Amino acid sequence: MSNGTAWPPITELGAADGLGTTETTRYWRVPRLDNLDCLAARFETYEFATHAHDSYGFGVILDGAQRFRWRGIDHIAPAGSLEVMNPGEPHDGRPAGESFAYRTVLPSVALMRQLASELSDGRDCEPVFPRTVIHDPPLARRIAAMHRILEKPAGALAQESEFVDVMSALLRRHADLKPVDQGDRGDATLVRRLRDYLDAHVTQDVSLADLARIGERSRHTVLRSFRKATGMTPHAYLLNRRVERARRSLASGARLAETAIDCGFFDQSHFTRVFKRHTGVTPGQYRAAGAVA
Repeated sequence: MSNGTAWPPITELGAADGLGTTETTRYWRVPRLDNLDCLAARFETYEFATHAHDSYGFGVILDGAQRFRWRGIDHIAPAGSLEVMNPGEPHDGRPAGESFAYRTVLPSVALMRQLASELSDGRDCEPVFPRTVIHDPPLARRIAAMHRILEKPAGALAQESEFVDVMSALLRRHADLKPVDQGDRGDATLVRRLRDYLDAHVTQDVSLADLARIGERSRHTVLRSFRKATGMTPHAYLLNRRVERARRSLASGARLAETAIDCGFFDQSHFTRVFKRHTGVTPGQYRAAGAVA
């Protein structure tokens, strides 16, 4: 994009993008960009449950403002700002006023590491964003424009070039590129053991007593330590892992009822309710999302 582009104000983009003044969501997936998840939405009363993604999350607030909790602190992302999430970071979300409209992408860790490596002379780097709300209006407008290109039928070269150009600018301006071999993320041995157990038993009815036995600690200590290290209770973490598993299953074309059972939900109603609170769309919407040519 040229620096001379005449950009409309961010606050005009919500209506211009067809997000209107009432709650609406549009979801799609771009397979050529490692199955990139894309969402355009306006929310009035809807609230995201506390959740985390296996991917990165980059959102542009087009109108209104979003309030969310991140690293134990409440934040507000106003119109024109970027909301940034690193993989695995718990957060929620709700309108800070009457409503908010936004466009967001969820690029995979592999895709972002590849771009970071290209910016680091081939070194294997992991992008880490130290701030969750970024005020960079020119970049916000570029991401919103990129998002619209990803939504429309377009050639591979146009979509990939725009994505690489804009995401590279985001990395250069706002990310720390951390060599992957610097070690783990600092989780305590106890919490790593508990997370490993939950990941391996994601479809089972795990009890707090089970975790206390695995961690060789009291139930109170397990609950307190896990919440302190991850920002979520073990139950919230388990639900989040089930949703992430369901996303992969639905993306491969699995049926809803089959996915609900295979991912450890009580029934399809429970699955639908939990999935929407984590992603903003129903499992049916997610499964029906077609490729953007």
